[in-house]
Amino acid sequence: MATTSNPTIELGLRQNWKQFTLLVVINAFVGGMVGMERSILPQLAEAEFGIAAKTAILSFIVAFGIAKALANLSTGLLAQRIGRKNLLLLGWLLGLPVPFLLMFAPTWGWVVAANLLLGVHQGFAWSATVVMKIDLAGERDRGLAMGLNEFAGYLAVAAAAFASAWLAGAYGLRPYPFYLGVGLSVAGILSTLLLVRDTHAHVVAEAVQSPVKRLGHIFADTTWRHRNLGSVTMTGLVNNLNDGMVWGLLPLLLVQRGMTLPEVGILAAVYPAVWGVGQLFSGRLSDFICKKDLLLWGMLVQGGALLGLAFVGQFWLFGGLLALLGWGTAMVYPTFLASIAENTHPYDRAKSLGVFRFWRDMGYAIGALLTGILADAFGIPASIVAVGVLTLAAGLGANYRMRCRTDNPTFWGWVGKKWLFQVKLTDHGHR
Repeated sequence: MATTSNPTIELGLRQNWKQFTLLVVINAFVGGMVGMERSILPQLAEAEFGIAAKTAILSFIVAFGIAKALANLSTGLLAQRIGRKNLLLLGWLLGLPVPFLLMFAPTWGWVVAANLLLGVHQGFAWSATVVMKIDLAGERDRGLAMGLNEFAGYLAVAAAAFASAWLAGAYGLRPYPFYLGVGLSVAGILSTLLLVRDTHAHVVAEAVQSPVKRLGHIFADTTWRHRNLGSVTMTGLVNNLNDGMVWGLLPLLLVQRGMTLPEVGILAAVYPAVWGVGQLFSGRLSDFICKKDLLLWGMLVQGGALLGLAFVGQFWLFGGLLALLGWGTAMVYPTFLASIAENTHPYDRAKSLGVFRFWRDMGYAIGALLTGILADAFGIPASIVAVGVLTLAAGLGANYRMRCRTDNPTFWGWVGKKWLFQVKLTDHGHR
């Protein structure tokens, strides 16, 4: 148990389980908001608005990525000025109009505008829940905390993606799939307003005992100058670049390969579902082993899965590769956030997380533009191959530059310690 100089404030998941559980549920609502459109917007662009060019279709992801990135960049300052709870509430208020805009949009421009608003909502609301959970967890349980956070968010993305695709197949692309968003927004606003407590006191308590030095220039250090922070930021950008490509192009590729809309919904849900569930394990693992190992192997698994997606055509092969892609993403996603927290002072953490999430979510915009241009010029498979190669390169680059903390063994060192411990237990039992 982590203790502090304030006897009324304790850090740790066990000590703060009620608020932590509430924030996990709220983050599931946040994930559901983006999941409701994940499997159907590309089809909506073609079927109702007559848009054929891939670059134009992916404009909604560009808008979402830029808006979310800029919102993330401002979260550190806003969290300090208005408080974490108020930042979360502001995010939900901005998200409430989104499903209505998508339901009644007369032109594609309205859809793009809705995704600008959705990006700001996601930036404020998701960042607020991340920061508050880190505040509550303390250092010992930080990886597990981020695993639980991302598990809830991305499992909800998967569930909402499947539900919206099913509703679209049964009742049409509009308006029924977007009723999900109305319910999620109302639930998010009410639970935040009535039940959430701010975590500023936990930050003050942890700052008293933190051994981590303050950063000299938070933006520059997080962007590149700090070996570990800069490496995490670079891999985060590339990770979301490939996620933006999967979001925008995968439904179109699946339709080209003969999949029905319900099948597209199932496959679109496999990736975030494995991503979400896998983080329960990878988040906890990042508390015990060197985080750069998880980043390396996660990016390599992602890159290999993406290369495979460009060449397969059967439903079950798509499902297997998307599950592999989800596991690779699960290895890196909670590790990103835990690494930022590990390398920053509590007073710098919210701003550093905001800078990291700014660059990570700019990956959505960069990925949508890059892959849209490549898809229009060379076809969707070529675009997927290019992103797969870039993902492999990002993992290798981070592995070269990052350094492990002295109290965190490498993956194989951790496995060796577990094996030796088991051998000693076995030997002892035979005596």
